[in-house]
Amino acid sequence: MIGRILASVAALALAAPGTAQAQDLRPDQQAFTQMMKGLVEIDTSLPNGSCTRAAAYMADRMKAAGFTDDELTLFATEANPEEGGLVAVLPGSSKKDKPILLIAHIDVVAAKRADWERDPFVMVEEDGYYYARGISDTKALAAIWADTLMKYRAAGNKPRRTLKMALTCGEETNGAFNGAEWLAANKRDLIDAEYALNEGGGGATDGKGNVVEQAVQVGEKTFATFLLETRNPGGHSSVPRPDNAIYDLAHALVKLSAHEFPLEFTDTTRAYFRDAGAGRGDDMGKAMVALANDPTDKAAEAIVNTDAFLHSNLRTTCVATMLEAGHARNALAQRAGAYVNCRIFPGHSIESIRDELAAVVDNPAVSFTILPPKRPSPPNPPLDPKVIGPMKTLVAKYWPGVPLVMQMANGYTDATFLGAVGIPTYGVPGMWGDPDGNGVHGLNERMEVRSVMVGRDYLQELVAKLAN
Repeated sequence: MIGRILASVAALALAAPGTAQAQDLRPDQQAFTQMMKGLVEIDTSLPNGSCTRAAAYMADRMKAAGFTDDELTLFATEANPEEGGLVAVLPGSSKKDKPILLIAHIDVVAAKRADWERDPFVMVEEDGYYYARGISDTKALAAIWADTLMKYRAAGNKPRRTLKMALTCGEETNGAFNGAEWLAANKRDLIDAEYALNEGGGGATDGKGNVVEQAVQVGEKTFATFLLETRNPGGHSSVPRPDNAIYDLAHALVKLSAHEFPLEFTDTTRAYFRDAGAGRGDDMGKAMVALANDPTDKAAEAIVNTDAFLHSNLRTTCVATMLEAGHARNALAQRAGAYVNCRIFPGHSIESIRDELAAVVDNPAVSFTILPPKRPSPPNPPLDPKVIGPMKTLVAKYWPGVPLVMQMANGYTDATFLGAVGIPTYGVPGMWGDPDGNGVHGLNERMEVRSVMVGRDYLQELVAKLAN
């Protein structure tokens, strides 16, 4: 049985780019696709969608596969009844080994039907791609985790380690109720695990359907937003005065725009610059390797800084994102405000970055306020060979010659909340995307059929290795 499945995987993986169609799928893949389609087609965007309904749908599917009520926990709060989630537990045979937690968020970014070529909440398959809001971010992963547990239950097999799954809401909407945060604060024992597997890793193609890299996310930056404000009595615009709220704010923003936070490395980013750079073979790759070996190499840093992602991956970044000022066209502004969003390199508190920005501006007329929600700043997970080793072994099996690189996210995921309560969280390899981003958070979000199906097989084999 296993040999036949792996042969099918190999055939699908080696198919010409973009040629995998729904009718080519194995029976188990067809059943999985129907479950995924049902999940994707439930609108879980805020404020009008319902994660609670999506969680209940997944719970019903798992009950049909043999899970009992005491193995499934649906949760929501009175204040946020439509932002609920699901925790499922598949007991393992070992009482000694700690569980593994599989996590995915089921909320999605809002999608306006008039802007899309297709209905964003109807999953369609065209030219070898699935199109729908959330297919990439991260409902395909949620469906894979549920399907993994359901296959164990259907076969009557117990993994050695207990497997837990958390499908949560709130990751995509800043300031919304966040299920992962709530579980970490209120149901820590329910999700207790040695480590968690999450979104954030994955593969990249050359734009022609060929996977050229797989990555595991090991750590991420801390998200923080500051409000910069200036205030004064204002007055009539015919009598300008030197203490102008708009000018004070503008001068502050000019100073911030010129401020460069220092270059830093973690074990993860050093490994990424070394390994990914060695795999490139171009001038940028050589500079990445040189910088990993010698962070004081200014010539190498100058080359690397020309790439926006790499530049940001080396340091804290802060950028103004919104402005508000004035109350009338013929009056001096009594208030001016700017929102500055920072992505903070591991090891620095939000308060320390606020203080650094205030020192750069060096104007007591400009106030700095940390805006809620204030997120924790957990340490990066360790580069644990018990976790990374099986990932690397299976990448070599599924994509011979394709490197597995360690990377730190410039953004953030729900790993922030798990790491803060002592559950190291890794973004998994497996599914891949195209260089254009596949419409994630934008229009016509899509994921290649091969990416979903081969990624599913990879992830289920990975979970089996880690759990046994």
